[in-house]
Amino acid sequence: MWALAISFLCIWFYMLGARTLVPTDEGRYAEMAREMLATGDWITLRLNGIKYFEKPPLQNWMNALTFAVFGIGDWQARLWTGISALIGIVAVGYTGRKIFSPRVGTIAAIVLGSSFYWAGLGHINSLDMGLSGMFAIAMCGLLLGQHEASSNKERRIAMLACWIGMALATMSKGLIGFILPGAVLVIYTLLTRDWALWTRLHIGKGLILFFAITAPWFILIAIRNPEHPHFFFIHEHFQRFTSDVHKREGSWYYFFTLLALGIIPWIGLLIQGMRTGIQEKKRGFQPLKMLLIWSVFFFFFFSISHSKLPGYILPIFPALALMIAVYLEESKPDALKIASVLFGLLGVVGLAFINTIAHLGKDPYDAPLYADYAKWIAAASAIVIVGSAAAWAFATKGKRGKDIAIISFASAGFIAGQVAFLGHDPYGKYMAGTAHVAAIEAELKTPTTPIYAVGRYEQALPFYLQRTMILVEFPDELAFGLEQQPELWIPKREEFVKQWLKHEQNDEPAVAILRTDIYEDFQKQKIPMRVIGQDPRRVIIATINLQKTPN
Repeated sequence: MWALAISFLCIWFYMLGARTLVPTDEGRYAEMAREMLATGDWITLRLNGIKYFEKPPLQNWMNALTFAVFGIGDWQARLWTGISALIGIVAVGYTGRKIFSPRVGTIAAIVLGSSFYWAGLGHINSLDMGLSGMFAIAMCGLLLGQHEASSNKERRIAMLACWIGMALATMSKGLIGFILPGAVLVIYTLLTRDWALWTRLHIGKGLILFFAITAPWFILIAIRNPEHPHFFFIHEHFQRFTSDVHKREGSWYYFFTLLALGIIPWIGLLIQGMRTGIQEKKRGFQPLKMLLIWSVFFFFFFSISHSKLPGYILPIFPALALMIAVYLEESKPDALKIASVLFGLLGVVGLAFINTIAHLGKDPYDAPLYADYAKWIAAASAIVIVGSAAAWAFATKGKRGKDIAIISFASAGFIAGQVAFLGHDPYGKYMAGTAHVAAIEAELKTPTTPIYAVGRYEQALPFYLQRTMILVEFPDELAFGLEQQPELWIPKREEFVKQWLKHEQNDEPAVAILRTDIYEDFQKQKIPMRVIGQDPRRVIIATINLQKTPN
């Protein structure tokens, strides 16, 4: 087990820096933290130098601290999410061990650490894993705080950890950090009639701790930015949930496919694991029922929301891992064999679609990227088939064989997922535009040389260039901030053209990143420019600067 854990951690931390930061989320939150560190302002959040109030600051704080200690880079930008995911794994392992048995705790940690969604999003710099790691602390603290076999001191400490987890979740992504666990508690109480649970929540101490963590920043940012409370609490919470203001609507079944994908390789045990919560009938506190309600309510809440993104259901995976672990410990070998067959079929399907993946490219630029990625998917699919075959072979060979089967399952799922992520990096670099960084840097003659983003906003390039851009015509998600700071952008393309021609006349260096259709329009207008980089997503131009250009 020690060898397995060390190998897992080596791969885990290596993969944090193995890929380019992919827009939009990864580039956005890395750049926000870089700007926080550069400006020294840890209260008012900014993106591209513009006020950005969509989320609380915990992720930016942790990323900025990481940059301050370790320098600016890819793995540093993902370190907080990677650690948050490990916190969740350790939390479910410890909780499973204390509440059920040491074996259940170990299996729960293995299940969560190898689940495709948890392992994958643990290597993506987005808010979802930071939030989910803090929710895992809250959930596990609640379970341990209500466990009858624990001492009063242990239960008090666990409940205070629950309150801390909710506070940190609130500082990660807003009021859902408090509201959703609270709703789970209410639903559980109504279904089980366990009213005494409310006397064991340490509400007084918990609320003091919660507000001590959350209130200072919310007060300070409201003092410095009076426009923040209405935007954050009304627009980003109420309107996001009840309307299509963010254009992220999805069908009612949006998350079902993502759940099936995310729980791989344990998809064949998902329903059986959740049944443990339905079947639990013990007197007193019922942890499995609490885990089931946590999973179902979170899933339902985000399914009815008008704003949907793939990572929203990530907080349910620690609960699912614990229920699956309980079922696995009690199940007969045939259950694991059936699950291994289903897992192996996924690998076969992956191999069957290799040719389709290889030909997804729509133009000569990205066609080779898809062709190359197909090879990585083939390798991941082969790993899945080998792992599932090993799990099937060992599943019926006693307890030791069952353990090897579980480890085979987990190893194949985890490694296959990381191989698929690693193979995506060439396409990620294309999306981020990092191939153009050297050419752009060569044009930045002075620290004040302007970079314009015309008709598009690059979410990753500002981080890699360590420079903000001047938005032109396209405010994107920065519209609210630009209403407060209209001097920081150019709303009309015609104004940009005048500014660009002024740069040319004064022989001043400048760079602009254009949409391809805008570049074609500029060509027709015969606007003077020099192309220094181009791909199907963007065209990068610089001023001609004839006086400085050698013959």
